[in-house]
Amino acid sequence: MRDFRYSFLVTFVCLGLAALWGYELKGSIAGIWPALSVALILGIMEVSLSFDNAVVNASILKEMDEKWRHIFLTIGILIAVFGVRLLFPLLLVAVATGQGLFDVAHMAINNPVLYADYLDDGHTAIAAFGGSFLFLVFLSFIFDSGKELHWLGRIEAALSRLGRMESISIVVILLILLALQNFLPISQEERLTILLSGLCGVVLYVLIDSMGNFFSSQAEGDAIAKTAKRNGAMGFLYLEILDASFSFDGVIGAFAITRDVVIIMLGLTIGAMFVRSLTVRMVYKGTLDNYVFLEHGAHYAIGVLGLVMFYSIYQHVPEVVTGLVGVVFIVAALLSSIRYKRNIVL
Repeated sequence: MRDFRYSFLVTFVCLGLAALWGYELKGSIAGIWPALSVALILGIMEVSLSFDNAVVNASILKEMDEKWRHIFLTIGILIAVFGVRLLFPLLLVAVATGQGLFDVAHMAINNPVLYADYLDDGHTAIAAFGGSFLFLVFLSFIFDSGKELHWLGRIEAALSRLGRMESISIVVILLILLALQNFLPISQEERLTILLSGLCGVVLYVLIDSMGNFFSSQAEGDAIAKTAKRNGAMGFLYLEILDASFSFDGVIGAFAITRDVVIIMLGLTIGAMFVRSLTVRMVYKGTLDNYVFLEHGAHYAIGVLGLVMFYSIYQHVPEVVTGLVGVVFIVAALLSSIRYKRNIVL
């Protein structure tokens, strides 16, 4: 429970603030329970949607030193909560409407229905950007030619060998973006948005992946270079963008449950804290070493989530479907890991 102490503390604070907010809105204690229940539901939803994110985060965080782990849990959580879940949606609506940030914040609190509509209008750009970044995370894992353990056996081994082709992941994601841009039955403006936003996701991923080379020389070899990319500042930046890609759709999806921006903020904060705590627990308990296919399952879940985000441009996908995808892959990977461990022991 030591790893979750701050999460429980934040939960109590957020629930207390939610109760106060509900009381202020209704002017009586009748507003307390609805505010508390919705905040809890949003927190649980955030954890269920982001569990696979926690597994991938742990795979990166275990390569970091203690200093950067601490930064991830302090500055990182502030970025995740206030930057991604509060400030970014406000900025998105501000850019779309041409209004000032304070005016948009005022709209979010006093006219949440209009704010949610503006935010929903930005879904195409968010889905294209996040889908591209997440699917590249999946492709970089599945096309990793240095990966020796394969969850799907010969199929995964064959895909791993394809990783010897330089930039195969970039080729695949660009083909997907071109297909979406050309074949989805959407407006011309949305087609351009898909292409530009998707390319932004690709460029950002390539930049982060490539900048890690500054921390290592060619003489050090691929293994050390790969570790350097995931350590220190580059690893931290990679984690934050990965978390943001997961969270964009969650923020928009939260409006399907409530239009109260304050309750959304408090509920998602609870979920974000528990995802961070789960990540740290996996690192210090050696969960990924004990359950060897857990990282595989998480990456497959991320790949499917990226495709779901692309599909959501055309048609809304219920949040429960997104959450179940992650759960199914994680449970399957967990069971495969237990069976693999038993076979090794025998």
